[in-house]
Amino acid sequence: MNRALITNSESAIDLDYYSKYIIGKTALVAQGGGQRGIFTSGVLDSFLLSNFDPFDDFFGTSAGALNLCAFVCREQGLGKSFITELTTSPEFFNLFSYIRHNKGLGLEWALEQVFSYPYKLDIDLGRQVLGSRNIFAAVTDAQNLSDHYFPLFGDEWYKAMLATCAIPRLYNGEVIIGDRSYVDGGVSACIPVQEAWRRQARSIVVIRTEPVLEENEPTGNNEMGPPKAISVEELEWFRESFSSVQGHWQQRVEQWKTDWTSFFQQQISRSKEQKKERNNLDLLNGGRWLFGADDIYRLSHLVGDKFDSGLADMLMVHYQTYSLTQDFLNNPPDDTYIVQIAPSQPLKSSSLMSDKGDLLHDYQLGLEAGYRFIEAYSLVSHKN
Repeated sequence: MNRALITNSESAIDLDYYSKYIIGKTALVAQGGGQRGIFTSGVLDSFLLSNFDPFDDFFGTSAGALNLCAFVCREQGLGKSFITELTTSPEFFNLFSYIRHNKGLGLEWALEQVFSYPYKLDIDLGRQVLGSRNIFAAVTDAQNLSDHYFPLFGDEWYKAMLATCAIPRLYNGEVIIGDRSYVDGGVSACIPVQEAWRRQARSIVVIRTEPVLEENEPTGNNEMGPPKAISVEELEWFRESFSSVQGHWQQRVEQWKTDWTSFFQQQISRSKEQKKERNNLDLLNGGRWLFGADDIYRLSHLVGDKFDSGLADMLMVHYQTYSLTQDFLNNPPDDTYIVQIAPSQPLKSSSLMSDKGDLLHDYQLGLEAGYRFIEAYSLVSHKN
């Protein structure tokens, strides 16, 4: 089996089989998830504390991209501080101000703080550490909802970081880069693992901010049973990216638009059932997108916005692309080995407005999971 799972409590990995893949190109992928990215901060800090960096390329979405930035800049503790100190500040988000005055996420304020004392993210050092390697942030084209990947540490670093975190309805507006508008990468690529594969990575490590579903649990497409075989259509999407096959999908997308009300109500019902069953998942979707269907619907009404078909389209693209990503993770191509590093149970923290004690708890889980992966990787390296 060419996939493995490392959590804070256990390791399920075939070391002999994995050793055949690490001689090739290795990529590190970091999922988004808002403040749940504190788990990723813990994993990456364990890497820094162990002087562990065997990766050739890096791919991140939203909080995952920011955490990877801190890792490459060798800023141990910066990701943790960003989430526990900056994202918990009223300057970043205040629910009362959002409802009464439609004041969205203070992303610009938070990024300015990152460059100031006591944080002082050193981009120049990051460029030196990166060398000939690559680091990308996933964003979503606001016009056609396709995934796009901007290199971090480039000329558009600041805008790329804004765009990957620009969550619809919570961030006011879209981010203009060149002649295009972009929003949160979580809409179209919440786990940009396919892009790592498209760029020839064959050993891929994915840091998750939600537990990995067992094979007999429902995936994003609500199907039961073991991972299904990847269809020709899905393989084409994996290989070329969403934008390259937009025409191929257009008929299906149009059908979603026609039936978006039914689709959306289905997701609201599913959200409510999830919350009843698992109280700690108080925001829909396991943190893959900051708010899910029913939360966005209620927030839109609170601030007087109309829930329009444009936002519904984003939700539908998110659900469908996540379903394909889940299939890819459950059944990787034969030429690829995927290791997922994930919490063993749902994190205590939420995507936003988390308790600091919960954040620190989840950070510790990330540290433990990171050390488990380092131990496994060192054993595999010795085999080669």
